[in-house]
Amino acid sequence: MTVWIAIAATAVGCYLVKYVGLLIPAGALERPLVRQLAALLPVALLAALTAQQTFGSGSSLVVDARAAGIAAAALALLLRAPFLVVVGAAVAVTAGVRALGG
Repeated sequence: MTVWIAIAATAVGCYLVKYVGLLIPAGALERPLVRQLAALLPVALLAALTAQQTFGSGSSLVVDARAAGIAAAALALLLRAPFLVVVGAAVAVTAGVRALGG
């Protein structure tokens, strides 16, 4: 029964967040600072999720083949490679390091 209480509480919370968003005046959302923060927030969240998935294992810090893949992707980005090349480089380097026993 506690699972259903958690589901109901989450549903109510999501509804309230949406409702509060509708109550904010449009003028407040058009401010340059708010627009800039809204544009940067998805990038920051994606970076945080990537770092957590790459370097986290439970409650410990782990540096393994995934870190080499991220480094390869970062290098490809610095060289201004297309997105598919960046992903391909990360996959290839990660697979290579794992194949070598890393």
